[in-house]
Amino acid sequence: MSNLLNDIYYFVSTKKNCGLLIFRIVLGIMFMWHGFPKLSGGPEKWLAIGQVMSVYGITFAPVLWGFLSAFTECIGGLLIFLGLFYRLAAILLFCNLLVAFSSQMLQNKGLSKSSQSLEDGFSFLAALFIGPGRYSLDYYLNIDRQIE
Repeated sequence: MSNLLNDIYYFVSTKKNCGLLIFRIVLGIMFMWHGFPKLSGGPEKWLAIGQVMSVYGITFAPVLWGFLSAFTECIGGLLIFLGLFYRLAAILLFCNLLVAFSSQMLQNKGLSKSSQSLEDGFSFLAALFIGPGRYSLDYYLNIDRQIE
């Protein structure tokens, strides 16, 4: 039994780039799926999203803040999916989700409501350090070739 486990462990440990590809595809699609309705919702939707900034005392330009959040979620998801400008997308998504998490906590929505933002945010923070992997546009365009 331990030989089988060792074989499985060895196999998956040699497939790091496949794991990164799966991670990028799943999270990228989910963020595009969540972000597209927000981005295509127009100024009314952006206003509703941007008004959340008032919990930080930021009450100017709520439509702009809402647009930037929706754009980051949708287009950032696309960039994660493609592995293009991956680290930039990861840091922007981390910041966006940090704002979402902290605003939900400041609105007393509790950890059960805000935990998804926290979990996704730290996934993107970790992704920033890990990089997009070999099966990415960053790798093929020589934008981000991390040490292997």
